[in-house]
Amino acid sequence: MSYITKCKEHYARFFGPESTVRHLEAGPREKLHPTFFVLEFPPDQVHDFWIYSTVGMSLDREDTNLIELFIYSPQQDASLVELLTVCASYHRNVLPLNLHHTVNIGQPWLNNSTCDHAFISLPYLDGEELELLQHTEATTHCYWLIPITKSERDFKIEQGYEALEDLFEETRLDYLNPDRASLV
Repeated sequence: MSYITKCKEHYARFFGPESTVRHLEAGPREKLHPTFFVLEFPPDQVHDFWIYSTVGMSLDREDTNLIELFIYSPQQDASLVELLTVCASYHRNVLPLNLHHTVNIGQPWLNNSTCDHAFISLPYLDGEELELLQHTEATTHCYWLIPITKSERDFKIEQGYEALEDLFEETRLDYLNPDRASLV
């Protein structure tokens, strides 16, 4: 079974069988593996929100930074296809991304959100079974891309990722609310 097929099936087990393949029509797509795409999952009985996930982000990598990313959204939004494609391009062509890294989105996550950065986290809502995708002899990690504010990113740099995750837990981070106030 190809990696692409295995990855799609892996996500379908957690996010539902219905998904649409999305491609960025312009931008860094040519710098990605030719089979790269983003899956768009509509809300279902388990997840009452939209989910966007990369497929093929780490294909042909020869190091241990084998990851795929997914992001949750309260609404359907093509800008999330662009966000994940840019993250995949950065991962492939600039510096590898991995767990607990942050990225500068460069624009609001959705609408006029103050969340213009993102934090790469374990998939706490769905667990380790979602995180680990075994294919042949390699393990790819499927990580949650959580939109955060610049001040939350700065807090993570100053205090460490565990302090940021503790803050998320203590305040019950409203991860689906693009209008949420910064926790810092």
